[in-house]
Amino acid sequence: MGVLSCPDKIRVERVRFEGRIKEHIKGIRHAVFTCEQQVDPALDLDGQDLTAVHALVMAGPTPVATGRMLDDGHIGRVAVLKPYRGIGAGQMIVNALVGQALENKMPRVFLGAQIHAVSFYERLGFAEYGYPYEEAGISHIHMEKILLTNKGTNCGNPCYNFQSGHPA
Repeated sequence: MGVLSCPDKIRVERVRFEGRIKEHIKGIRHAVFTCEQQVDPALDLDGQDLTAVHALVMAGPTPVATGRMLDDGHIGRVAVLKPYRGIGAGQMIVNALVGQALENKMPRVFLGAQIHAVSFYERLGFAEYGYPYEEAGISHIHMEKILLTNKGTNCGNPCYNFQSGHPA
């Protein structure tokens, strides 16, 4: 099924959780987390959206993917509508949030990856740490990406992650 005939019409924007944008974000998350994954909506809407940085991918006029980053560098709520998976929307979301973290001079970003998505995050430079855990009935693992060295400089590849013992 060809969702898009012109991939150059896909764009990502950093947005605030307000007005019409808020409804787009909530709609995407509801479709992915509540309808597909059977997550309790109360777990998704945790009260942290107003202070988070959000990214929203638009395919033409259609909102198709979203994610957020909290003030401490925690990336989460990454969701892509099913018909738009595999076109780079998830990567655009994560890269936009990592870009914001770099602009804010955050030393690292981290997330709880659903086990099926670990290889996706590894391709984006994240490394596992800790042990698997369950959240909302779904298996997850902690992952992180080191952005700045202890000298405050951008961490190019390869960069060793001392916490996890893996390249970042």
